[in-house]
Amino acid sequence: MDPQPTEQGSAPARGNTIPRVLVATTAMLMFISFWRAAAIVLNDMGSSAFYAGAIAEHFVGKAAPWFILAIMLLSYAVRSVYIESCSMFVRGGVYRVVKEAMGGTLAKFSVSALMFDYILTGPISGVSAGLYFVGLLNQLLLHAHAGFLLPMNLTAALFAALVTIYFWWQNIKGIPESSEKALRIMYVTTVMVVLMIGWCVYTLRVKGAHLPPWPWAANLTFSDDALGWLRPTRLPYTVGLIGILIGLGHSVLAMSGEETMAQVYREIEHPKLRNLEKAGFVIFLYSLIFTAGVAFSVVMIIPDATRGNFFDNPIGGLAMYLVGPLSLRLAFRAFVVVVGTLMLAGAVNTAIVGANGVLNRVSEDGILPDWFRHPHRRFGTSHRILNLVAGLQLLTILLSQGNIFVLGEAYAFGVMWSFAMKALAVIVLRYKEPGARGFRVPLNLKLGNLEIPLGLGLITLTLFALCVINLFTKQVATLSGVGFTIVFFAVFTVSERVTRKRGAAHAELDQFHVSTREELSPQTVGARPGNILVPVSNYHALYHLAGVLDRVKPERRDVVVLHVRLLRRSGSGESELEPDQLFGSIEQYLFTKALELSEKRGKPIRLAVVAASDLWDGLLRGAQGLQAATIVLGHSSKWTLHEQARQIGLAWERLADPRPQFNLEIYERGGQREFFLLGPHAPHLTAGEINLVHQLWLRFSEQVAPDELHHHDVVHFALNEVIQELDQGKEGDLVDRLKKHLEENKARRPPQS
Repeated sequence: MDPQPTEQGSAPARGNTIPRVLVATTAMLMFISFWRAAAIVLNDMGSSAFYAGAIAEHFVGKAAPWFILAIMLLSYAVRSVYIESCSMFVRGGVYRVVKEAMGGTLAKFSVSALMFDYILTGPISGVSAGLYFVGLLNQLLLHAHAGFLLPMNLTAALFAALVTIYFWWQNIKGIPESSEKALRIMYVTTVMVVLMIGWCVYTLRVKGAHLPPWPWAANLTFSDDALGWLRPTRLPYTVGLIGILIGLGHSVLAMSGEETMAQVYREIEHPKLRNLEKAGFVIFLYSLIFTAGVAFSVVMIIPDATRGNFFDNPIGGLAMYLVGPLSLRLAFRAFVVVVGTLMLAGAVNTAIVGANGVLNRVSEDGILPDWFRHPHRRFGTSHRILNLVAGLQLLTILLSQGNIFVLGEAYAFGVMWSFAMKALAVIVLRYKEPGARGFRVPLNLKLGNLEIPLGLGLITLTLFALCVINLFTKQVATLSGVGFTIVFFAVFTVSERVTRKRGAAHAELDQFHVSTREELSPQTVGARPGNILVPVSNYHALYHLAGVLDRVKPERRDVVVLHVRLLRRSGSGESELEPDQLFGSIEQYLFTKALELSEKRGKPIRLAVVAASDLWDGLLRGAQGLQAATIVLGHSSKWTLHEQARQIGLAWERLADPRPQFNLEIYERGGQREFFLLGPHAPHLTAGEINLVHQLWLRFSEQVAPDELHHHDVVHFALNEVIQELDQGKEGDLVDRLKKHLEENKARRPPQS
């Protein structure tokens, strides 16, 4: 903090309403562990195990598991692209990276395509969950001889709509609660995966194992709706590469969640990049074992003649063909349905979280009006964006009428084009911004000063090849995806122009939920007593906040960022102050910059504004109310470090009793810091001073015997002697002697280099 206090005046009367307090919290931003981040992404990517293999087999035949396996391996390569982009940008999603590399137009196209993916991810997961659930209910109805069955698709669509509404409300309340549910879902899913893999291995040992046919062109059996506009030609059968690309194109629905990982990266705790890499590996390993394992097990265990009956719930069918008693298999199928319902429902939540993050980033950049990011009055979340996303997902469910194959065919247009554009953008940034990165996609060839990113190039080429083949083979995806993308692109373009014409300022600032409080306390900001208070006033001088965040351990101490809003004398009376009088564009920009530091380091901060007519008084009373243990300032350009500490020390003396002690740290721009204590405290004695007290004790202890003399008695006696001389009118002489002592000490110090 670089203090710019007004002229010193008398402290305001303690009985008036100053300081008024505003507590500002961003949209419920909380930092989460890499396990929670992985759980959020796996609720999307891992959930595809419940339907991806069956849909792929519907389109390309019995060789589908090999394509699912290939997509899982490709997903790890794509994930490395996202990790590199996140190492450059904390908010390293498709929009930000493509815009930095290739401009706003392509960025709007990419994010428009990506939104199509998010809008479909929720419905396809919700409908799949409904199919598992309804399939079990119908099985029970058959055993009970009920005489009727529930309509599969329509009931599944109703179930998907209810799940969407439920998770919409959970996200309205904030991401911490949603991430907790995702983690719990993964706990239960892991139990099911371990049981299923072990049982499948045992079944294959008993029955014998036969791998699916290799994915050669001769082994591919394309359905009527798998070839799209290539149906009249023989290319898929005569050109092996085209046939393989078609198979991969119909399997890419197993690879989603990458953009969600980039969005969740903002909320991953310190150390961010290392935790992102850990989350990425967990996601890869889990999805590889689960998704590819299910695809192979279904084909290898369920007979060809009956496997088609379980395309809507393949793992449920797998449970019925395992070796073991019928009652045990039925019980496991019920468990699979419960877990599948939970995980697929969790994927609906993941889609909402991801879409919300993308549209928030677009709104921050001025593409959408600030109106969309307006925080919820109670929960502080971007409820209007959440309403839009949930509404579009519900409309998709209604239009599909619960047909999983229609949703499966439409899927992957947006996700593939956004992946391809993201990979191309990262290549461009390798040359546009060739500086150091925390992570680089492997396989980089060095020719002198020129770097050739072979790994990135191969990934990008593969992604664009899949995009092109999908354009010709996925008619539903192409028509609906292109239409959706054009509409969203047009909305983004028109909205951006309108926003700019209106002169909307501060488009890239975070939005804050601002609430008034009569007093500042740990409860009002959600901090624990003993916190670290970091006053800020200059967004160009937040080095002291950066220093605190670099060393603080959030599990031990909270960090509260405080801005003191100085009031004019005419504004410091009894009248109530409106929120916009205390929290304006300056505070918004200041706190946005503070949050950038917080996000980059993955450590949470609490935000508060206090109004006062005196800077130090407002700061110290804020610290007193917050029960802070430490106050951290930046070095003021007006004073030396020690004079700055003295000024705040004098302000501490003016506080009303009881006055708490504070640790005071003052940072310099270079990172050095000085420590002080506010309030009565034991002095820091040098070795020479301690030795002096000891020598006096030795000298007097024998002379006062048999009375007992302690070292503190020597100090106490000397201080009383000083007070006595002051009372006798010898203050001038004492001051002269004190100055002489200070000059002698200064002369004895070695010169500073």
